[in-house]
Amino acid sequence: MCKSILSVLLACWLGAWPGVAAPQVSFQNSPRVHELMRAGNLYLSLQDALALAIENNLDIELERYLMPQGDAELLRAQGGGTVRGLNFTIAEVPVGVGGPLSPVVTSAASAGRATAGTSVVTNALELGVLGEPQDNYSLQGTIGQSNGTAIPVYDPVATGLLNFTHQTTPQTSFQSYGTNALVTNTTTANAGIGQGFVSGATASASFSNYHTNWNSITSGFNPFSGSTLGVTVTQPLLRGFGASLNRRFIRIAANERKIASLLFQQQLIATVYGVIRLYTDFVALTEDEKVKQETVNLAEKLQRDTQAQVDVGTLARVELARASAQVFSARQDVINAHGLVEEQEAILKTVLTRRGNDDAEIRAAHIIPTDTLTIPEHDDLQPMQDLISGALQNRPDVGQARLQIENSVTGLAGARNATLPEVDLVGIMQNNGLAGTANPLGSFAYPGYNGGYGSALEQVLAHNYPTYGIGVQVTLPIHNRIAEADLARDELQVKQSQVRLGQLQNQARLEVEDALIAMRRSRASYLAATEATRLQQESLEAEQSKFEVGSSTSFFVIQYASLLAQAKSTEVAARSSYVKAKAALARATGSILEDNRISFDAAVRGKM
Repeated sequence: MCKSILSVLLACWLGAWPGVAAPQVSFQNSPRVHELMRAGNLYLSLQDALALAIENNLDIELERYLMPQGDAELLRAQGGGTVRGLNFTIAEVPVGVGGPLSPVVTSAASAGRATAGTSVVTNALELGVLGEPQDNYSLQGTIGQSNGTAIPVYDPVATGLLNFTHQTTPQTSFQSYGTNALVTNTTTANAGIGQGFVSGATASASFSNYHTNWNSITSGFNPFSGSTLGVTVTQPLLRGFGASLNRRFIRIAANERKIASLLFQQQLIATVYGVIRLYTDFVALTEDEKVKQETVNLAEKLQRDTQAQVDVGTLARVELARASAQVFSARQDVINAHGLVEEQEAILKTVLTRRGNDDAEIRAAHIIPTDTLTIPEHDDLQPMQDLISGALQNRPDVGQARLQIENSVTGLAGARNATLPEVDLVGIMQNNGLAGTANPLGSFAYPGYNGGYGSALEQVLAHNYPTYGIGVQVTLPIHNRIAEADLARDELQVKQSQVRLGQLQNQARLEVEDALIAMRRSRASYLAATEATRLQQESLEAEQSKFEVGSSTSFFVIQYASLLAQAKSTEVAARSSYVKAKAALARATGSILEDNRISFDAAVRGKM
């Protein structure tokens, strides 16, 4: 029994609370990374990529420590402390290089369309592509709310003192103690305990003891012992009064635990959406590289056919120069396309693993996507108003913003209470005892004090010499401008938070509508691109037939081949755009985790 009590005390003193336990830091990749490796390549479906991100992504791992921080906040508040606050910053996945026909973008908001033709990349380090944008979801920003009226500490505090003092004091009057040098030896042993309560009251109990031996020949007792047992209670009547007021930080900390969970969910959503976007672009870029390679093959065939006709004299030599130029131009397009694939692959590896290219096996592996990009025949979507209603209800950023406002309103009670006067009811009760050995040289010794420490303690317990009192202590500020200014500012911050919540809700509505527009546009672009591809294929085949019989030139064949390549790339880009728009809609409505069968509890554990 004693051992278990000692263990609890040690746990309290060392802070080893089970509810505040956090996972250990590890930079080892999950076993899934190696399970997906075959012949030195990483074969990756979208679902595999999402699982790897949840298990290994360091942005998610960073936010896992936020929930134990929320537990620690509640533990601190339950002990009577103020809350320290949470980090509301969420990291987005790097933008990446974009999909086919997309320029290398430098921020999440930029977009555009690349012009046709061959180009050479001149910027070797595009930080906008590699960097992680940061989103801060705090409604108050860096300026926090005032703490308001101080609350008592609810955890009891025990104090103790054991002291020995030897003191020699020269005397100016021999008559005072019968000596010109008073030598005193005093041993003191004191103990006490204090605690605060939710009503605002504070109570302390003290047990004081002393034993004194001196060389005075005029005192009645030598040696002598004294003991005092007392209790003091202070109860605020205005400022600091009330359980609701003094439990406000507990309610705030309980909401912060919910906020920590919602922030983790928001980071999870941001990462899942980012991985879908990066993977989709990677698949599209891989398909586009194949399109570019087909164009090279077609250009090389045209070059061979032109060479044959030039050799037999049916075509001018200038046609061979045009055909050869097209070969090298198409090869440059393949080089550019392959470079974009490599860049996107490097970004994906960093997002899906803990050490990125620091792992030799990962660095040497190539990612082989196993999923394709498809557009369903029909979109089974709810009406936009229903999607918006669902978004406002389900999105974790909106939910945690509401909790932030609730906390701000709760904190206002403390700021408002701090403007009141201090009126405290103070009560004290104390029992005293004194005993000692009569000094034969002393002038007088009261017989009732004869005895040792036990006699003094008996007097205390018998209430022989009580002291008690009760009173009201008032502190009335003439003009409490500090508290009044804090209250005014806190009220303004609550109003600002309500405005920011409105902005966040408007942003959610806009994101839903924008994603729907993007899905419609992508579908229409895909249908147009597939039809354009079919027609351009027919046109190219017709022009090639004319070229073979000498009724056309390589210039026109090259032109139709370029148009066909552009149409195929546009078709790939449209499919990519649709998949990303659909993912954006799932993010905007807060359903992206459910849509991708991602368990929140499994994500917290980091094991899918």
